[in-house]
Amino acid sequence: MVEFALVVPIVFILFFAAVEFSRAAIIRHSIDNAVYEAARIAIVPGGTATAAQVEARRILSAVGVVRPSIVVTPSQIDRQTSQVTVRVTVPMDANSYVPPQCFAGRSITRELTLRREGV
Repeated sequence: MVEFALVVPIVFILFFAAVEFSRAAIIRHSIDNAVYEAARIAIVPGGTATAAQVEARRILSAVGVVRPSIVVTPSQIDRQTSQVTVRVTVPMDANSYVPPQCFAGRSITRELTLRREGV
């Protein structure tokens, strides 16, 4: 009984830490994918910043990410635009499965710049 009382808290801490770090890895890889796919949508002829933001939100919502900040630069893409930058920031406080301990107050940010096609 005493051994159980000493070991169980450590096992629970390790279990919840593994869950927390796994969630952070899933979010990081999903952001990488969302940034790339959104930039690909924006660089093709006829692509818009709004379409890029919608695509990034669609990808992030598939893994349950809430409150992402998606910025497409420039906000108006026209024939003269030579490159497009997509930046996604996700706050970890709102996207953690367990009460935020390891990543409290932190965010994951990814940015990608691609040249427009046909320029």
